Amino acid sequence: MRYLLIPVKDLSHAKQRLAALMTQAERTRLAWAMLENTFAAAAAVRSADRVAIVTLYKPAIELAKHYGMEVILETEQISESASVDFGSRQAATFGAEAVLRLPIDLPLMTSQDIETILAADQPNSLATSSVVIVPSRDGTGTNAILRRPPTLFPSHFGTGSLAKHLREAEQANATCQLLQLPNIALDIDEPEDLAELLTRGQGTPIHDLLMELNVPERLCRLVETRHD
Repeated sequence: MRYLLIPVKDLSHAKQRLAALMTQAERTRLAWAMLENTFAAAAAVRSADRVAIVTLYKPAIELAKHYGMEVILETEQISESASVDFGSRQAATFGAEAVLRLPIDLPLMTSQDIETILAADQPNSLATSSVVIVPSRDGTGTNAILRRPPTLFPSHFGTGSLAKHLREAEQANATCQLLQLPNIALDIDEPEDLAELLTRGQGTPIHDLLMELNVPERLCRLVETRHD
């Protein structure tokens, strides 16, 4: 049995690195729009047996119930890594043999992208453990990771996470695949990421939101300020 696991933190303080560009209310609105996109994409996947969120955030819990997703309720939120590892342990107790962690800040992700990752997960009787990773756009982060079994090794999300996860996979003697998926490689943390999204995401609801918030003009002003 395979789980999709989506960690969700309190979005009222989301995306602090965009503070020079957007108000907190706008950043929360952007984060919620990306969360909705993630939930819709995950709910449409046919190759996963279960979809669960791990969270304490009540609005996300209500939306997850609307999509028929399971809710793994945390008692506290320490970090992304702690949330994912807690959710993975819980999923394993429910019978999960593999867990694919998906973050909520991948605005271009589609259900087909998720299906591509799951298609790469091919259990082999000769290999007791395996990993599939989709790196971030800069090649240093981990934007999606599937572990079989779910508790194969601890998570290290943050700076340099790809190298840390690859090292863990090697130490666990797990087979490891790296997939280059442009839609999943784009996560939103810095103003430069929004510029990339404005270029590639035309026609998407999140692109429309950025246009509504006049983000292109704000980006231009930010660039000018940095060059002064």
